[in-house]
Amino acid sequence: MPATILIVEDESIVRKDIEHTVKGLGYTVCGSVASAEEALAIVETERPDLVLMDIMLKGSMSGIEAAMLIRERTGRPVIFLTAYADDATVSRARIAEPYGYIIKPFKAVDVRTTIEMAIYKHKQDAEVVKERDQLFQLATKGKADPLFLKNAGKLIRLKLEDIYYIAALKDYVAIHVRERRYIIHGALKNLEAQLPDSDFARIHRSFIVRLDRIASIRPPEVILEDEKGSIPIGESYQSKLMKRLNPS
Repeated sequence: MPATILIVEDESIVRKDIEHTVKGLGYTVCGSVASAEEALAIVETERPDLVLMDIMLKGSMSGIEAAMLIRERTGRPVIFLTAYADDATVSRARIAEPYGYIIKPFKAVDVRTTIEMAIYKHKQDAEVVKERDQLFQLATKGKADPLFLKNAGKLIRLKLEDIYYIAALKDYVAIHVRERRYIIHGALKNLEAQLPDSDFARIHRSFIVRLDRIASIRPPEVILEDEKGSIPIGESYQSKLMKRLNPS
């Protein structure tokens, strides 16, 4: 089955040229759009195998910002399209962790090579994630403290008391601590099963909070201490949370 590709390019002539090239190489184009917002919507619904993204998109969101959101929300690989290969452009784009670059004007052979390498590397990365998740499940079997997370090839020891909240990101989970967050592949409900009920509460279908990190409650939000911002409370969770905090 041919790989599905989403094309994001704000110049219509260039976009059509890329689409023609990609189809000619045997890939399936699941979308061809001009803005980051359209791209994000299609990625969420279609889950393409790969995204070809122009770095210099016009509008409120750049290609770099869109690529970062795509990686965070779905893990889909992104290849940047750019007419600039200077150090400054590459340095800015690097934060989005792209799977490659295609320099405009491009040749079909370069497009094929870059796409195939990106798809292969993404599959290899997925295997690494799978192994990491298996290790995570073993390390956190039962309600244990601390948690052990595989990050950047290392096993990270994370104390439960350092957690502020945990958020679901589609197929991933983000664990927020004081200075950073850790992203792991998996479902929020699976991680919830590893946490002690005495310290954590599910307050939304996409959020778990550590109870002693709540500074105040202003429905429909929970305000976190240490200026960590706020997270929403689901309507069906509000009464349960209030009973947890005020058992009398």
